[in-house]
Amino acid sequence: MSSSRHPVALRLEQQVGGATKLLATVTLLPLVDGIFAALVLAGALDTWAGVLQTGLLVFGGSATLAVILAEMDGTRREQATSVLIVGVPLIVIATAEAALAPTVDTVVDIHTFERFAALVILAIAAKTASATIGEYLPSPSVIIGLGFLASASPANARLVTQYENGLLLHAAAAAGVAVTFALVVVALGPALRRVVDIDRFRFGSAVALATLALSVFNLVPSQAPLMVFAVAGLLAFDPDQAASDDAEAAPDGEGGPDGITVPADDGPDARATPPATDGGNGHEPDEAAYGYPGEDTAEERAPWL
Repeated sequence: MSSSRHPVALRLEQQVGGATKLLATVTLLPLVDGIFAALVLAGALDTWAGVLQTGLLVFGGSATLAVILAEMDGTRREQATSVLIVGVPLIVIATAEAALAPTVDTVVDIHTFERFAALVILAIAAKTASATIGEYLPSPSVIIGLGFLASASPANARLVTQYENGLLLHAAAAAGVAVTFALVVVALGPALRRVVDIDRFRFGSAVALATLALSVFNLVPSQAPLMVFAVAGLLAFDPDQAASDDAEAAPDGEGGPDGITVPADDGPDARATPPATDGGNGHEPDEAAYGYPGEDTAEERAPWL
């Protein structure tokens, strides 16, 4: 089975424990540390392409794939139930955070905060790609906190009660994309475990996240992260892994070592060497007794031909 041995993922698994709790942690984390709020304020959900990118790269992506394929046990129904237990609160909380976004917009300078949102995404991408690099980078919550301090303008703060219905719909849709992605992974789990290299997909997702950050700076087209994510999925497809897994699971041969097949018995007509005999005269056994006849004729020398 494919499994990810990323140090950050292993450390998080040890701290949380349980596949459902681990899935909840990696999925709801963007709502807790401010990444989703930063993306909402940066306008990442203004388009449907942004909705897909947020759902697949921020809420879903390699972390969700790794948890479901490498950690979740049980039947598909049980795994789907675990996904829905996490997914329903994800949709509700994401919608609530998006509802508060206009209020936060009156507190911070949105253009300055956008830059810090992009830095958060870059930091997450670096941590995803390399745990060693991630050790030298500040946590996303620290970057978000600095962003609030740098962009805060409390003089203009006010409570906005008129929420943007379109933004709420996009926020719920982004969370719904993540839940749908997780359910698809559950449905295709047995096949994906055989042909997907999780670590390769993780690295590709990190590149897609970095591309998402660059799109916030308007350095790449807004649809570029989706294309990079699709390419990452294609590169993670490894059909040779399924063949190697089958070779490891198969027994060594059929009755012989090192895969050498022992011929089946042909029944009573099989040519076996007769047992040695002395002909009952007490003398040494003759050549014919061992199946090696004398030199009378060519037919007698090779009666088996």
